Parts: sequence; structure tokens; C-alpha cells
Amino acid sequence: MKSAVYPGSFDPITLGHLNIIKRAARIFDKVYVCVMKNSEKNPLFTREERVELIKRTVKNFPNVEVETAEGLLVSYCRERDASVIVKGLRAVSDFDWEFQMALANRKIDPAIDTLFLTASEKYTFLSSTVVKEMAKYGADLRDFVPREIIEDIVNKTRSKG
Repeated sequence: MKSAVYPGSFDPITLGHLNIIKRAARIFDKVYVCVMKNSEKNPLFTREERVELIKRTVKNFPNVEVETAEGLLVSYCRERDASVIVKGLRAVSDFDWEFQMALANRKIDPAIDTLFLTASEKYTFLSSTVVKEMAKYGADLRDFVPREIIEDIVNKTRSKG
């Protein structure tokens, strides 16, 4: 069985993230969506809340599991017997950073490869940061995030604002 890990902060998950998950789920027998901490970001949702939001969004994908992890991504991959890290790319600027991370991960564990999936053209502009900014000003989020979680984003944005 070929397993992959799709890591990220997912604060919140967007339709762009969901597009990458759907495509990875067609390629691999098992996909672990791993909510990780990004020390450079100040999240809107806790990691546990993000896991719950993603679980609601991917509930119809039988080969997708959602978890959270601390520590090195390659250690998590080893624990799950996953030999591939899936990363979504929106622009060349994403590639610069992700390529460096892929090389570092390969240095730590040469048995783990990174697969880059380019974003669907309709999501190349989309990021969790954009979604949070739009939510703060009351924009319609239906074209940007899964419908199942719109109310959660609106409520969390209001409570933090």
C-alpha cells in the first residue's frame, strides 16, 4: 500500500487545499492530512479545531485520515509508513521554499520523496491568509472554502475581531 502525507497549517483549509487532497487521494492508497505547527504564523484556529474542520470536509474520502503532529515531518512519515510528502504549489515563490524543504527532508531520510502538485488555476491566488482577511471584512467565502466550515470561519473571525 502506497501512503502519502499532505502536511500544512490549514488555518483554515481552503478549496485549494481540498483540490490537492482530492488529487492525492486518487494517486495514493492512503493520504494522511497532517496539521502541523508553523512557528512563523499566528493561527486563527487551534490545531485541534483545524483537524476537526478538515475531518468534516474530507468525510467522504475513505482513504484520507486527518491528524496532527509535532516534531519533524519525516519522523511522522516514518511512523505512518508513508514514503511520499505531497506539497501543493501555487506560484514560483512557493516552489523556492518547498524545494529547499524537500531537499532538507531528503537529507534527513532519503527514502522519503516529495511530490509537487500544481494548484488548479482557479486556486492559484488562494491562501488561508487571504480567506482570513476576506472573512474579517464579511466577504462571501463560498468560492474559497468548503461550505461545511464557512460558519466556523465567520464565527471565529467575529470572536477574535
